[in-house]
Amino acid sequence: MDIFILSRSISTYLNDDLCLLDVDGKENNDIYFTGDIIQQSSNLAPEIINAERERFSDKKHKHIESLDRLTYRLYKNCRRLENTNSNGKDYLPILQSELKKFRILKRNWMLTL
Repeated sequence: MDIFILSRSISTYLNDDLCLLDVDGKENNDIYFTGDIIQQSSNLAPEIINAERERFSDKKHKHIESLDRLTYRLYKNCRRLENTNSNGKDYLPILQSELKKFRILKRNWMLTL
């Protein structure tokens, strides 16, 4: 939940800077990554719940693989947003450190399944 709240706050902060059009009238393509981090972080909790509920290990592993993909994409989108022209990018290392903690917790959690 902390990752979701952080990503939502960072996205809102970045949207204010990135929603402006360039001088030539083009939009900033990096604004789409802000929506991606919200979507990916909101999908983490349902995947954890689905993995916990599954009885068969092969189905559990599918949810775990989905979690791996989500965390990887979330981390990559944070890296992409670091290159934006916004003051909000200073808060991205906080989200990245939470993702690192989540990966460690996920490894320990997987051993209990």
